[in-house]
Amino acid sequence: MWPARTPTAPPIIHTPTRSNAMTSQTDTQGSVTTVYKVSGMTCGHCEGAVSGEISQLAGVSSVQAVASSGEVTVVSAAPLDEEAVRAAVDEAGFELAGKA
Repeated sequence: MWPARTPTAPPIIHTPTRSNAMTSQTDTQGSVTTVYKVSGMTCGHCEGAVSGEISQLAGVSSVQAVASSGEVTVVSAAPLDEEAVRAAVDEAGFELAGKA
């Protein structure tokens, strides 16, 4: 008999409300977390393309793109130049709408 399939829990995604919305935050270790809005992502391939391009920017330590919300969370050593992020998103074939 085959073991029962265990569903994989989806990642927990925090959707900020107007009262707690934050576009950039510096943690105690000096990392900066910034959330961007990207137009046009519809699937996991889109998420991977955007994440791959942004992750190549200097100082970026992690990127999480979520197609369903259009949000891309970037953790970096210092604040990123928005034009550099815009160019990376454009290279992936999408449009940066700005910070979330």
